[in-house]
Amino acid sequence: MEMHETKNPMDLFKVLGEMTKPEKIERPLFEIAREIRREWKDIPRPAEVHLEAFDNARSIDEMFIHDTVKSEVCYFLSNVQTWRGDKATELKNELRVMVGLKPTKPKKKK
Repeated sequence: MEMHETKNPMDLFKVLGEMTKPEKIERPLFEIAREIRREWKDIPRPAEVHLEAFDNARSIDEMFIHDTVKSEVCYFLSNVQTWRGDKATELKNELRVMVGLKPTKPKKKK
């Protein structure tokens, strides 16, 4: 880490903030879960079980019972192939990007 000379001690917080600023700020998972439930009325139980892991999670790095929330996101994605539509694709892609998967392309309308 390089040294920074500052006359004002508060400048140090600015430097530290710039050094640790994430590339992209992701929405908390509990907000995504809320939106999924609002958009998808009949969530199958296998998908709902994994969606419950998102309810109190802010990040995929947290633990949920004996697994990471990241794993729960992957399990959720594997159980939602029947959920279709533009909003479904958008939300699933948001989750896919969070766990390091490539987003899917929306299907072209005929």
